[in-house]
Amino acid sequence: MTRYRPREITPLLQAALKDMPVVVLTGMRQSGKSTLLQREPWLKRRRYLSLDDFALVQAAERDPEALLAGDEPITIDEAQRAPQLLSAIKRAVDRRRRPGQFLLSGSANFALLRRVSESLAGRALYLTLCPMNRREIRGTVTTTPALWSFLSTRRWPTATSRRPISPQEVLRGGMPSVCLGEAKEAALWFQGYEQTYLERDVRAISQVADLIAFRTLLHLTALRTGHVLNQSELGRDAKLNSTTVARYLSLFETSFLISRLPPFLRNRATRLIKSPKLYLTDSGLAGALSGLQDSKPAAAEPSFGALLETYVVQNLVSLCQAIRPSARLSFWHVQGRYEVDVILEMGQTTLAIEITGGTRWKEKDLAGLRAFLEGTPNCQAGLFAYNGTELVSLGKRLWAVPLDLLLS
Repeated sequence: MTRYRPREITPLLQAALKDMPVVVLTGMRQSGKSTLLQREPWLKRRRYLSLDDFALVQAAERDPEALLAGDEPITIDEAQRAPQLLSAIKRAVDRRRRPGQFLLSGSANFALLRRVSESLAGRALYLTLCPMNRREIRGTVTTTPALWSFLSTRRWPTATSRRPISPQEVLRGGMPSVCLGEAKEAALWFQGYEQTYLERDVRAISQVADLIAFRTLLHLTALRTGHVLNQSELGRDAKLNSTTVARYLSLFETSFLISRLPPFLRNRATRLIKSPKLYLTDSGLAGALSGLQDSKPAAAEPSFGALLETYVVQNLVSLCQAIRPSARLSFWHVQGRYEVDVILEMGQTTLAIEITGGTRWKEKDLAGLRAFLEGTPNCQAGLFAYNGTELVSLGKRLWAVPLDLLLS
């Protein structure tokens, strides 16, 4: 068995259970929720129920109150499989409200499932477990993230040896079975993941009449990771109408396969792009669905830059979800002129990040960051996040930062 690696979200989860009667931990299938719930030492004191067990599902449907009887705190994995249980949880909380009473998990976004969100309204706090980030894979979650250090002190951590992010890391992504080497054949693992998603999760969330068209749209969406969403173009390529495309994209989002990065609109520039940017939640899955699985030819593909951007964004999202859940991520794009891949906002603090797989830069590569800094006086800094090894000050409020340092 692979050594358990603590997750970044654990302190936030612990704090939430001290405050709320119901805490819901969601995230994409196989992102490590069950492992965390069963192997995190301080959670082992709780009674653990998994609704992957059909007998337990039947018991929950037959007599949910009996299943929840007792005073000990309960953890229920895949809780969305038994809606009757959620109604019973609501009644139990209303009778006696105790912090940490119920910890639920599931591979669907409970906040987007009406039958679940209505049952738990005002009683639950929702947290998302992302695919593993580099700090979790390396076992360094007890240290302060370099990015937060910079935001609080205006200084980067003391320089240590840095190495470029490899194509192999990008194509492995952050799914524990793949990035920790448990799966011997990553391509087969991702193929099985896709089949499980189509055959099990989709049917549990909603009826999909044409699974072939649904699968086609999933692959076309993977090919567009890191790009501004053009729903009409996506529908035309998939031979689906706009209503169906919108519904299928919502299903992808409900099951955490994709995320949408909204545009940053509080800037004086005109002609701003207002459609969201689309990302697959895991770069390894995006690569597999795009047909890029061998690292050497993949790195030479024009689309690999979007996969690297997806990998960096999923790491940033993971850090924000776990450590600064109030932080907001967006992107900035002035049509035909400038763009910045990620805008990070935390309260009144704003940070602009441009991502590239190159190991060097030219002045034109900094044009978007300079334009954003000029038009956004309260932006703390612009970061040119590149795949090199040296931290370089490029002038007032502008840095070239190795990706390895940015995500450490």
